Amino acid sequence: MEKIIECVPNFSEGRDMGVIDKITDEIRSVEEVVLLDVDPGKDTNRTVVTFAGSPEGVAEAAFLAIKKASELIDMAKHKGAHARMGATDVCPFVPVSGVSMDDCIEVSKKVGKRVGEELGIPVFLYANSALTPERKRMPDIREGEYEALQEKLKRKDFIPDFGEQVFNSRSGATVVGARGFLIAYNINLNTKETKIANKIAKRIREKGRVVKNKETGIRETIPGLFKGVQGMGWYIDEYNMAQVTVNILDFNESPLYKIFDESERLAGEFGARVTGSEMVGLIPIKALLDAGIHYLKKQGSSTGVSEKEILRIAVQSLGLNEISEFNIDERIIEYRFRKPGKLVSMKIDEFIEELSSNSPAPGGGSVAALCGALSSSLSAMVGNLTVGKLKYKNVKEKMIAVSESGQHLNRIFIDAIDRDTIAFNKIMDAFSLPKKNDDEKALRDKAITDATIEATLIPFSVLERAKDSAELALEVATSGNTNSLSDSGVAGLTSMAAAAGAYYNVLINLEGIDDQVFVEKMKKESSEILSDVKKIADNVSEILESALK
Repeated sequence: MEKIIECVPNFSEGRDMGVIDKITDEIRSVEEVVLLDVDPGKDTNRTVVTFAGSPEGVAEAAFLAIKKASELIDMAKHKGAHARMGATDVCPFVPVSGVSMDDCIEVSKKVGKRVGEELGIPVFLYANSALTPERKRMPDIREGEYEALQEKLKRKDFIPDFGEQVFNSRSGATVVGARGFLIAYNINLNTKETKIANKIAKRIREKGRVVKNKETGIRETIPGLFKGVQGMGWYIDEYNMAQVTVNILDFNESPLYKIFDESERLAGEFGARVTGSEMVGLIPIKALLDAGIHYLKKQGSSTGVSEKEILRIAVQSLGLNEISEFNIDERIIEYRFRKPGKLVSMKIDEFIEELSSNSPAPGGGSVAALCGALSSSLSAMVGNLTVGKLKYKNVKEKMIAVSESGQHLNRIFIDAIDRDTIAFNKIMDAFSLPKKNDDEKALRDKAITDATIEATLIPFSVLERAKDSAELALEVATSGNTNSLSDSGVAGLTSMAAAAGAYYNVLINLEGIDDQVFVEKMKKESSEILSDVKKIADNVSEILESALK
């Protein structure tokens, strides 16, 4: 899974677009980072910027943006409606995919340390990065705002986590930390009545609602159903409807689909209906995949379908297209980063034409990865054709697991199709490096070795996964729908083709590597895996030959 962290710094400038552009230009300058949104506010005199990318890229972009803000924004002259105490007021890091909260905490501390030491700005850690309970909440740290900062920095209990305990009149102080992804989400109702939307919101939100005890007459708070959920009801004139509007602070603990389903149930109690929902901003793919899988399970359908199909089910089930089109390529954070490979983006006839040309790449390595994808896809198909059939009810869960594994392997193999060709091209690039003197020769030799090792490890990974795909083929040949037995057989054959093709590519690349320890290790492991795949594929063939006589 690609490692993606989101960063949402708030800068104390919302009126001068020239200043804002210079800050965001720093973010744009960093590779592996995508600027997702810039939201300036004139009255608040504050701009919320959203960008995301690799942990390393995001850390660098955040520091550069904070540095530029410190050069351009003078807090001694700043006025605005929003609470603030620094040129960069707050800079949270949010895990999106392939990273943990601990990873984001580490990034926040890395950036905070650089800001404190290199820029001379007092830095306070908050949220999940906070070192003490008193600094968990941003309002507690920012109390009194910039105007109170000079006196607060004289207190023994207000020592910055990074930087000196010295008032920086120009930049103020910056709060840095890690927090969960906040999903802003609205649920549409078939009514204009805000009071109905508020009733639903008060039962959903963690804060709950206040009611009067009939026996004691004392007003009591009844907690809401979902932890980490804020909510209220409102009427949107543009849509001519009431909505339940919520902020979900932890979608893993309070899943999107549970909030939607419970709102639907409560709306029925109050004589209304949920007609759809609206996503504000971007969303991590996991939140929608969890929803799609939930609704597939409710239908009794297999969850071993493609990622795009799971997302389609989620979007349709949550009614995300009711108000405006929900484009997954634009609204899912991870999809904003995915750049389809040149080969996998081709039509079949285009790929075959490219393959048959006089260019050495794509070649056997990419074809081996393609065979792996075909094998795992066939096994997933047989699994899905087995699920829901009364005759195979005893193997339903096993076949769902096979289909899910097949879809997972499919994505890995598809990725390897382009990676194999890219690795080969890196070897060619390394050979073209200059070699006029000893230093250039040494650099060239190292580049060739590094590129060749990478080009060896990619088919080796395909070989490893080919064993997994062969095992899936054996599973569906043994327990799957017998009407698709021939498909199980082809899955076995293509897994063997993937393994053998990858094995040949490992061997030919090993010829260019001088490290004999590495070479012998790879030969031994590759030979053992190929032997295992052959045995499994032979078992599949035996099943087919016995059953189809």
